[in-house]
Amino acid sequence: MFEAKSSSTSETAIEFDQVCKSFGVRRHKHTVLDRISFSIPRGRTTVIAGGSGQGKSVTLKLILGLLYPDSGRVLVGDVNVPSLNKRQLRKLRTRFGVLFQGSALFDSLTVFENIALPLRERTKSSEEEIRHKVMGTLEQLELSGHEEKYPAQLSGGMKKRVGLARALQLEPEIVLFDEPTTGLDPVMTGEIYQLFALMQKQLGYTAVIVSHDIPGVFDLADRIVLLNKGEVDVFNDSSEIVRSEKPYIREFAEMTMGELFVHPEKESGTL
Repeated sequence: MFEAKSSSTSETAIEFDQVCKSFGVRRHKHTVLDRISFSIPRGRTTVIAGGSGQGKSVTLKLILGLLYPDSGRVLVGDVNVPSLNKRQLRKLRTRFGVLFQGSALFDSLTVFENIALPLRERTKSSEEEIRHKVMGTLEQLELSGHEEKYPAQLSGGMKKRVGLARALQLEPEIVLFDEPTTGLDPVMTGEIYQLFALMQKQLGYTAVIVSHDIPGVFDLADRIVLLNKGEVDVFNDSSEIVRSEKPYIREFAEMTMGELFVHPEKESGTL
């Protein structure tokens, strides 16, 4: 079983400070992030949204040090990620858990072995300690009885649970979710979101979710970071999005939020 972490004195877990990131060269250069700045609050859930190709996954890779910005700072706590050497970067990554888009389970390993993998690779825990922790996790995530199954024997929702269980084994401070509900039907998506909310509340980690599932994922969000054509806008509630006067944000809201979007003129009765 996991225990909730004690709160830190810092209110910010991650900060982007004037970050630029481009791909290509010269005339073919494409700027994805153009001097963007925003913060991700500690112990809360932040959703990173935006259209395809707007830099959502790039943002996660910058946080993990898988990509480096052209300029600006990416801070995890008080550590500037681009300034770290390989050894320091490996150490920093132990503070993260990651739930990948396809869960990234190893087909040749059982559920138990998939979940135990981080403990075997990153800790000196005995097999008895590993078994105790993994079995506790299985119970906590309602996976008891499935430990000897292989990924091919699991439903999409079960794979997500196993992926989350593995991501939490090292008791990370920050958990990154990359399109976590891809391939799930609406009912299963709702169940997975409830699980995410429950685990985040119980354990108190900082959750960062990249998702195209708008507006469903907004129900989890304490903060929403919206990326568009290199720019960033930050909201503390989805209702702030629909009230925005920026044309591209209103267009985003109308396209992605459907009937939840109320055009300001409609609301005032002028349409």
